[in-house]
Order: sequence, then structure tokens, then C-alpha cells
Amino acid sequence: MPYQRTPTAIPDVLLLEPTVFSDDRGYFFESYNAGDFREATGLAVDFVQDNHSMSVQGVLRGLHYQVRHPQGKLLRAVKGRVFDVAVDLRKSSPTFGRWVGAVLSADNRRQLWIPPGFAHGFLTLSEDAEILYKVTDYWYPEHERTLLWKDPTVNVEWPIEGEPRLAPKDVAGKFLDEVELFG
Repeated sequence: MPYQRTPTAIPDVLLLEPTVFSDDRGYFFESYNAGDFREATGLAVDFVQDNHSMSVQGVLRGLHYQVRHPQGKLLRAVKGRVFDVAVDLRKSSPTFGRWVGAVLSADNRRQLWIPPGFAHGFLTLSEDAEILYKVTDYWYPEHERTLLWKDPTVNVEWPIEGEPRLAPKDVAGKFLDEVELFG
């Protein structure tokens, strides 16, 4: 059964919901099926790596991207809830500098497809959360960059009061007019 596809304000970023079979014993769903993904997105994507991230409440990771070897990402929460964000860093795109966000949770089983050319980040909304994501290229730390999570030009509306918990590289993120961009 194919994914249900929900468009976002940025047409290349897609919210996908798998078909879930539930009864009084529990549930079953295919978290990824290449044919269903291709049917829902029109893309033949080659995922090369799966990542698993755990964060406690109030942790914000991002906004990360790779300038060379850009990664497409298919993300889902397997525990807890996160607010997941994609920022378009493609200079030639009509949505350059805009962002979209979605709540991903273990309960809603939604997945977010973020194509290459975007910065990505998330904020943990629950006591803790675990995120699984498939990527289309390997991690190259020397090519990783960070867009500042609170860049006023992008103006992501993070659902948090006060400051989030950040890694040093996220504190040191750069403003949109300072970061390396995609063509």
C-alpha cells in the first residue's frame, strides 16, 4: 500500500504517512518501501545510510547540511515527538530561504522527505525522542555546515519558550547571508 502524500508549503518537501494495519493486538506498517516511496514522490532515491538519534526534551539539533555530498533525508520518530524543520538553501529556488516544519511522532507515524539542498533540524517536544532517518549520501564532517537556528531572516517559529539545549556547533551556526548555498 502506498504512502499518503501531504504537500507542504515548499513543494519539494513532502509529508508521508504509511498505511497502518491495526487491531486489538497492535499494529503493523512498512516504514519504508522503495516502490511505494517512488509512487508517492516520483523519485527513485538510493538511500545509503540509516541514522538513529536520541534527544531529551528541549534539545534542538540543526540546522545542518552538507555543501558537498548533499543529503536527501527521510525522517520519522520512533519514540516521542519532535518539531522537524527544513530550510531551502537552493539559490535558484522560488522558495529559497523559506522553511517548513512538521510534528513527527511515534503516534502519528508521519515521515518527512527533505531533498538535497536543504538545511535540516529538529526540536524535541517530548520528555525524550528517538528519530530514525535514511540519507542519500554519507556523512562527511568536513563538508557539514550549520545555519543558525534562530536566523531572523529565515525566522523559524520553533515551538519553545526560552533557549533550547544546543551543541557547540549549533550555537556557532551562521546567518543565511553568511552560509555556503546551493546553486
